[in-house]
Amino acid sequence: MTLLDGAALAVFFLCWVGYAAVTDRVPAIQRRSVIAAMDEHRRRWMLALLSRENRISDTAIIGNLMASTSFLANTAIFILGGLVALMAAPELGQRVVAALPLAAPPSSVAAWEARIALLLLIFIRAFFELTWALRQFNYCSILVGGIGHGPECIPQAETAARVANRAARHFNTGLRAYYFGLAALAWIIHPVALMAASLAVLWELHRREFRSAVRQSLIDGGAGDAAPADARLPASGGSTAAGPRSAAKEAGTPAPHG
Repeated sequence: MTLLDGAALAVFFLCWVGYAAVTDRVPAIQRRSVIAAMDEHRRRWMLALLSRENRISDTAIIGNLMASTSFLANTAIFILGGLVALMAAPELGQRVVAALPLAAPPSSVAAWEARIALLLLIFIRAFFELTWALRQFNYCSILVGGIGHGPECIPQAETAARVANRAARHFNTGLRAYYFGLAALAWIIHPVALMAASLAVLWELHRREFRSAVRQSLIDGGAGDAAPADARLPASGGSTAAGPRSAAKEAGTPAPHG
């Protein structure tokens, strides 16, 4: 491995690992992300369950979330199978890459295997994150099935919201690995291409998570109460409460905020 390869790898891991460490573990930055904005909307969704008898649409939403997560997890398996095949046939892979314009494929088998090993690492990480997200969405579906009606069930709704939010964060981590997997693919062409692709992916992720129009829309849409003011929660005796905010007061729990 050359010095240029080492520098390219350093840039790649700084972008991949460093970006995740900053955006996921620094609270002041995490609160400004599109993921944090969606956390509040998922919480509002679970609180709205308390006022609905028919929850077919809610189970359909969870099913859609599980389907998209399952699709990416299955795709990661197929990608891993292809990468293992490339690991076993370095000469063929080198000939294919050498035909690309401006490409500088690795000349040694060890260098080729190092590039494929990086891709294997990324998509193994993606697979584990996505399958864990899938399991948590499954747990969320069970929790939704157990949420009752009335202000006394607000803690159940809050628990389901927390599980759904954790599932979404693991899904986001797995999807982020896909982005950086595309960047790592550029290392097969040239180390400089790896550095350029890593920085491009870093910029695109930052733009989507912190500067996109959809993020601002989500923040504006979450500026109100956690549920409509005229929402009605059936009380245990068959009467109705004034909504999540008054229901929280009657149950002795903090009122949901927008």
